[in-house]
Parts: sequence; C-alpha cells; structure tokens
Amino acid sequence: MTRGDRSTTVLMPRAATLEGFADEVSAGDGVNLHDLDPLTTLVVHTCNSLYRIIVSRRTAILVQGGQFFPDVTEGQLHGSSVGGSLLKVAWIGVGLRMEICARGQRIVTSPVRAITREHTPSSQRTH
Repeated sequence: MTRGDRSTTVLMPRAATLEGFADEVSAGDGVNLHDLDPLTTLVVHTCNSLYRIIVSRRTAILVQGGQFFPDVTEGQLHGSSVGGSLLKVAWIGVGLRMEICARGQRIVTSPVRAITREHTPSSQRTH
C-alpha cells in the first residue's frame, strides 16, 4: 500500500490466503459429510471440547457437546475453516475449526484434534 512517500508491507499468515488454505485443507485429514450415510455418528475431539455429531442429511446434523450443546441439538455443519472467511463446505478437518449453525447462532469451535466414527454394535444373533 503506498500513500505519498510512505509504503506499508502487510504480512498475512499463509493459511489466511486462498492458496494457503487450499494447501492446508488438501494435505490434512478430514471427513466430507456428503460422503457419509445418514445416521453416521462421528466423535470429534477439539482442543477444548468433545462433540458427538449424527449426520442426518447432507449437512443437517444432530450435535451434542462443548459448552453450546449440552443437549442434543439440531443444526447445520457449514464446514471447517482456519477461523477466518475461507470455509471448506461440509468438511470436518483436523487442525481446522468446525462452523456449526444452530438455534440461529453460528458457533466456531476450537481446532479439531481427532475425528473417529462411532460404530454401533451389530445386532445380537441367536444360533
């Protein structure tokens, strides 16, 4: 930026650029909600909380966990970001922050540390 005789250099974190965000997302582990069957249950550990997410349809979810969701709550998982304006839609990515909309509020979590799929026990067979 140049103003008269003065110029200013602005340094941005690489993840705050489109190229940096794309590199970070493509290199990291994660889950695309569009690839999951309805009723798939994910357990997502963030730096500060634990969330249990049940996929309903596409990005519609039931979520429980953290300070904002003490009870099972209907919502939409918009995607994951580094906490800025760039968002990978329908994605939960390790190292990124989930963005969930529920009860008219947008909740941004702390960075995701781990994602596991919760397996329901198979039905008991009688022989």
